[in-house]
Amino acid sequence: MAEVSNKQITLKHYVSGFPKESDLEVKTTTTCLKVPEGTPNAILVKNLYLSCDPYMRHRMSNHKGSYIIDAFIPGSPITGYGVCKVIDSTHPDFKNDDLVWGLAVGWEEYSLITDTQWIIKIQNTEVPLSYYTGILGMAGLTAYVGFYEICSPKKGEKVFISTASGAVGQLVGQFAKLFGCYVVGSAGTKEKVDLLKNKFGFDEAFNYKEEEEDLNSALKRYFPDGIDIYFENVGGKMLEAVLLNMRLHGRIAACGMISQYNLVKPEGVKNLFSLILKRIRMEGFLVLDYLHLYPKFLEMILPHIKEGKINYVEDIAQGLENGPAALIGLYSGHNVGKKLVVVAHE
Repeated sequence: MAEVSNKQITLKHYVSGFPKESDLEVKTTTTCLKVPEGTPNAILVKNLYLSCDPYMRHRMSNHKGSYIIDAFIPGSPITGYGVCKVIDSTHPDFKNDDLVWGLAVGWEEYSLITDTQWIIKIQNTEVPLSYYTGILGMAGLTAYVGFYEICSPKKGEKVFISTASGAVGQLVGQFAKLFGCYVVGSAGTKEKVDLLKNKFGFDEAFNYKEEEEDLNSALKRYFPDGIDIYFENVGGKMLEAVLLNMRLHGRIAACGMISQYNLVKPEGVKNLFSLILKRIRMEGFLVLDYLHLYPKFLEMILPHIKEGKINYVEDIAQGLENGPAALIGLYSGHNVGKKLVVVAHE
């Protein structure tokens, strides 16, 4: 069978500290558009959209056992969540031309996927396929699980979300508003703050980088009676301030701590005694443990999208060659909304 060129993004070496674009490399190899003979339960896919996600930073470092997914292999294509079209299949659940999304998708034009446990067939194509990198993919399910399953919200409760304009935060805020909660978000630019209030319908939002030097005072101003639910994406100083402002029996869903990802030595957290005094429940979670809830999540979110009750903002990079800049920019807050890379249109 004739071979075709296959552009790839590979990791040059394991990373310490803040990652750089130069830690990633664009290569071009060749591949056959057929599953190798004798390879059962595999699919060969054409990649359409790739998701840029904070957790990928962990996989750039060789920390054994630090994450549920293995580290990237230097010299090989990095992998993550993506949307693909099946070109060839030896798997009974997938056939040619099926559209799928899931984990283990290579940052390349074509990928051979031999472990399909986290690959999901796309049934609904009435929405943009790119949505399966975000609102209908990992980000959406993460927001759903963190808010509804971990935090067990009650109508009228006070909700705070850090990194609120990101792929997950923008959805948590809208879920909370639809549920009848008071919602405040923090973001790092005026543009993002405006987005939270004017597009996503947050009650309030503040710029934690440029306008609020004292996070504790800011939270007391926006939550004079305290916070019932905190959706944690940042860690560090933000978490310290939140702990001082939680109400009795408050809940914290620990989704991410991006302020710590690029530090050689992670910071400690003060004010943990508040967990005891205020009987706060703080729970970390990984969305991969909740894939069984995906059908239930779709049943909830699809009508909201079609009825215009949920807004979603994507920050799109065109072309695989722009993938390194897109991914690295995520760790400096350059993205506005869900960051993704378009490899090819179907």
